[in-house]
Amino acid sequence: MNGQKAAWLAGSMAALWAVPALATDFRITLPVTGIDASNDGRIILVITPDGSKEPRFQVKLGADAPQVFGVTVDGLKPGDSAAIGNGVLGYPAEDLSKVPAGDYTVQAVFHKYQTYKLASGHTVKLPAARGAGQNWRAEPGNILSEPMKVSFSPVARNIITIPLIKVIPPVVEPKDSEFIRHIKVRSERLSKFWGTDVFLRAHVLVPRDFDKHPEARYPLVINHGHFPADFGGFSTTPPDPKMPCKPEPRFGEPCYNKVEAQEAFDLYTKWTSDRFPRMLIVEIDHSNPYYDDSYAVNSANLGPYGDAIMKELVPEIEKQFRGLGQGWARFTYGGSTGGWEALAVQMFYPDEFNGAFAACPDPIDFRQYTNVNLYEDKNLFWKVGPFGKVDRPAHRNYLGHVDYTVEQEQRLELVLGDKSRSGQQWDIWEAVYSPQGADGYPQRIFDKRTGVIDPKVAAYWRENFDLVHIMKRDWKTLGPKIRDKIFLYVGDMDNYYLNNAVYLAEDFLKTADPPFLGEIAYGDRAEHCWNGDPNQLNKISRLRYHTMYVDKIMKRIEAAAPKGADLTSWRY
Repeated sequence: MNGQKAAWLAGSMAALWAVPALATDFRITLPVTGIDASNDGRIILVITPDGSKEPRFQVKLGADAPQVFGVTVDGLKPGDSAAIGNGVLGYPAEDLSKVPAGDYTVQAVFHKYQTYKLASGHTVKLPAARGAGQNWRAEPGNILSEPMKVSFSPVARNIITIPLIKVIPPVVEPKDSEFIRHIKVRSERLSKFWGTDVFLRAHVLVPRDFDKHPEARYPLVINHGHFPADFGGFSTTPPDPKMPCKPEPRFGEPCYNKVEAQEAFDLYTKWTSDRFPRMLIVEIDHSNPYYDDSYAVNSANLGPYGDAIMKELVPEIEKQFRGLGQGWARFTYGGSTGGWEALAVQMFYPDEFNGAFAACPDPIDFRQYTNVNLYEDKNLFWKVGPFGKVDRPAHRNYLGHVDYTVEQEQRLELVLGDKSRSGQQWDIWEAVYSPQGADGYPQRIFDKRTGVIDPKVAAYWRENFDLVHIMKRDWKTLGPKIRDKIFLYVGDMDNYYLNNAVYLAEDFLKTADPPFLGEIAYGDRAEHCWNGDPNQLNKISRLRYHTMYVDKIMKRIEAAAPKGADLTSWRY
């Protein structure tokens, strides 16, 4: 952009900021130059009374959520516009006509889609994983507007144009350090499924003196969970006492960033101490066009991520970083999404792991899909009676106070993206667990507007991804392989009702034959994501995954290692 155009644009934006405009309909316009000739994606408009930070970073669920609208566009040309007005679905208000009159700050984001020609023969348009963890607010290549101040009235008949002017730049790849290394592997399986090159990345925490002991071979631990930009929670330097405080309202902690920084340094101190076992800890980036991770299983819509991780990525990690490469020396843990993944991979690859520590796992029994029975309930949104209906809650605190409902959460997802493309929680469950639909997108488990559950899709979920059902069905052959490898932890006031499904798992496991020899524990009044430490508050224990299971891991190694196994090269 030349200086004259830049000056004109800056002046125009300043004028838009300085002069409030009356608006009922919004028109979001693509740049004339510097973008593709044809553009597909989702245009998201955020309206908020809070002008202190960019509106895109304010989007959330709850009573104080900003207003959001979204529309899908196909083939939009440079300079073209998309309109958002009455009739476009929104959250929290369902329609623009329901938004109260007032002065607001607005911002638009164009979340770009890529065309994929799948191995199934379908062609789909989805947001590629471009390095920001499938985050529409920050994904490289997405186009933003500047925040604008507007005076809005639902009865006015004006149109306000919002120019999209800023393309988010690429993410800088993390660099290797003494303790944190990185690996990138092209997956043949996933590339074939998606019809384009697909890479898996991993961040590997290596032990002290890793480079000084080329003879050593190490146990491997996979910390499953959401997208990691790099290996988190590890720092070789103590926290700066002058660090400005950043509060965390969830924990009532005014300087939680300092707590995190201290815990990260404490991990380094323990990791490099003489007594800490030498091992490899891995965090995987398997972000994909539907979510920030794949749930680490083979899926009709995401492709064979389970096999890609276990048969392509893990062997390469163990080759490059000298892993022992045997099931008795592999472990996995994680919380929430990572908790479900840890249990799932232990079950689906029972000989490849020697223990799964699953904290606050996503629903592991779909009879309690948070608080819905997918097989008996007819509607996800409401408990319906002959004369009325009651909203199902989606999120609570430890006192049981409800923050938002299931219907509200589904509506926000639908605003952010149709066809399971929101990149949010319920849509990824659908993308992972559902069969592929006739249009190439996931089959809906329930209608996003009415909440009506599809029993045929639920039956598919049951046989393929309902972990407790699969344990019951296959325990005769699966049980002997995993009965002493499962460790389940959850708070009994989990914010997302995830304790409900664990209760059902316990009901089965305590009567299983052969007997269950693992562990199930509950945190009293503990919220999401309690991970098994009865002596620490949630705000602390959630930062200690890499140390809290070590004693159990070492006991399992000693019990399961075959005769002649290498139990010495990594003990230095």
